[in-house]
Amino acid sequence: MKEVFFLAERPFVDKGKCTGCGACKQCCPVNVFEIENGKSVVKRPLECIQCRACEASCPEKAIVVKEG
Repeated sequence: MKEVFFLAERPFVDKGKCTGCGACKQCCPVNVFEIENGKSVVKRPLECIQCRACEASCPEKAIVVKEG
């Protein structure tokens, strides 16, 4: 039987809300985020340790750690 793995939680950036301030990039202890074209981008989702610092630091509430 083939094993299938799913990432249970991952950061999601709402591009409509993101202003590209970089708060998420600055606070992330494992450098998951990059700023590209004035918006935050999740570049290394598998590195995320689900600390949710990005959610707490985003002034626009543009980041959520999704479950499922």
